[in-house]
Amino acid sequence: MKFNSAFLRWSAPLVMGAALMTGTAHAQADGTECIAPAKPGGGYDLTCRLAANGLQETGLIDKPMMVTYMPGGIGAVAYNHVNGVRNDDPNLIVAASTGAAVNLALGKFGQYDASEVRWLGALGVDYGAIVVKADAPWQTLDDLMQDLKKRPGGIVFGAGGTVGSQDWMKAALTAKAAGISPRKLRYVAFEGGGESLAALLGDHIQVFTGDLSELRPHLESGKVRVLAALAEERVGGPYADIPTAAEQGYDVEWPIWRGYYMGPDVSDKAYNAWEDRLEKLADNEQFAKMREARGLFPMARFGDDFDGYVKKQVAQFKQLAKEVGLSQ
Repeated sequence: MKFNSAFLRWSAPLVMGAALMTGTAHAQADGTECIAPAKPGGGYDLTCRLAANGLQETGLIDKPMMVTYMPGGIGAVAYNHVNGVRNDDPNLIVAASTGAAVNLALGKFGQYDASEVRWLGALGVDYGAIVVKADAPWQTLDDLMQDLKKRPGGIVFGAGGTVGSQDWMKAALTAKAAGISPRKLRYVAFEGGGESLAALLGDHIQVFTGDLSELRPHLESGKVRVLAALAEERVGGPYADIPTAAEQGYDVEWPIWRGYYMGPDVSDKAYNAWEDRLEKLADNEQFAKMREARGLFPMARFGDDFDGYVKKQVAQFKQLAKEVGLSQ
């Protein structure tokens, strides 16, 4: 998938115009901007507004940040735009997530790879989860994995996204940790988490690989059982009783980070200024409440630490994609 510079020069003003017409652009031309590589209302919109609202309400920027929507190619249009048109813009950040790392690993961003931008930092994270109905025969993740070993095609997994998506990757990595080939999994793709949960409760699938934050309304209902959180360690609050996969003997984690990148030719001065700005925001108590209200858990990786983290993650996804035949 390649986008030539003529297309990008033509499409960018249209996207900017759309942002202005919908009232999302409030900043002046010399202010800061965040590109959400999707339509309004999704995860990338949330990520941009997390920075925009947080930075303004904590006084870390003087003028409101403009949020611009640039959907297309599941992030590829924005990635190509930043590399081809706004490669050195010191005031621009672009929303990204674990999904962007997956797409980079699968070569879905065309001619560019993970080294083409400057990964800035992450302000929040969600975690994957392995979910079954409350009356399912499996009480623990190990129960499920032992059964899956006996009949890998007999247990139906489902989630929002096709084979190769984030939710499929969660199922694939968990199976792989149990010594089961992800190729043998029976997986059904849905449009999103809500549809997937409905399919689980309706007995159309038996295992849902979703995210912890989207499960919160369902935990008190008693209709679902979360066998494992795909987190480094247990998270608190209403999720405190959910064991991690690792503590049950399965070395698999799936953090869904919410972060940002900048153009490849942005100066060190501008990059370091943004890094400092985000670090201060992450340490702010008011921002911590904003992040929690959006269903995110703390994550604070910035600068070189975050850059190395993303590139390592992309390399791991590339290897998994090769193992399951999604890429050469």
